[in-house]
This record gives sequence, C-alpha cells and structure tokens, in this order.
Amino acid sequence: MRKLKGIHVVYAQWCPHCVPTTVEPMKAAGKELGVPVHLYDIDTESVKQGDELVRKYGDWSDDYIIPQVFLEFDDGTFQHILTGYSEGVSFTKKAVENFLKSDLYQELKSAAA
Repeated sequence: MRKLKGIHVVYAQWCPHCVPTTVEPMKAAGKELGVPVHLYDIDTESVKQGDELVRKYGDWSDDYIIPQVFLEFDDGTFQHILTGYSEGVSFTKKAVENFLKSDLYQELKSAAA
C-alpha cells in the first residue's frame, strides 16, 4: 500500500472557507497521521506551487475555488480530496468533516499507527 508523505493545502488567509475551516483541521490531521502539512497561500510567492498543484491534480480554472486539499504519497502520486464550496462555509466545513470520517482517512490512520 502507498504510504502518505504529506498533505497540501492551497488557500488564502482571508478566506473563511480556508482559515480556520480547512487549514486548522488539516494541520491536526497532519499531526495525527505523522506527516507534514504544506500550505500554499495564493497571496504570496507560494501561489506558483499552489497553481501547479491545482492545475495538475485539482479543480483548475483561471479563478479556481479555494481551498483545495491534496494528499501526496511516497510513490509520487497526488490525490485531490477537497475543493471548497462557493455555496457557503458550512458546505466546505461539512466536506472537511466528511473527509476526516471517510474510509480513506481511517485507512491512513491505521497505516500511520
């Protein structure tokens, strides 16, 4: 089985879907899974790396929706697991909660133990 290498979050500091709704739970997940969490703020130089991740693996458009969350595995693959919901912060919060309750997350926790 692939081993989780890191969690990547493309976000903006000003975005309520991102901070604290997505960034804080992903930081906690990183601690729980024993992997680093890489943050790419679209309003800083890290936007280039964030754009690359979204373009290659996420929901890309010229004005893409944030946050977007990706899992990186030790075989070099990335898996897009979440895009924020423009319908409202509560929808994004629910998507984060659903990921943290998902079978995939439970498998990642078991592998990290």
